Amino acid sequence: MPSVYVITEACADVKDRSCVSVCPVDCIHTEDLDRICYIDPSACVGCDLCLPACPVGAIFTEASVPRSSSGFVAANALWFTDPAAARSDVEGLLAR
Repeated sequence: MPSVYVITEACADVKDRSCVSVCPVDCIHTEDLDRICYIDPSACVGCDLCLPACPVGAIFTEASVPRSSSGFVAANALWFTDPAAARSDVEGLLAR
């Protein structure tokens, strides 16, 4: 099974979107209200194309997310069912 990717705090307020343009399955999304981009874990095919595209090193495999950034795993998945709750979670994670 391919690795699922997660976007973490280094993306905050940068949202370069280079990762969005290289994603072959359109699983990376963001809206104006968001401080980061989000990867849909149910759509990510683990192709690795987003990794070199990210200029700030914000993308990790779910298994390699640093412990200090582990809350972003749930926030990425949550955005696709409840964007407002995900935004709130990200705000809390960034406030730490």
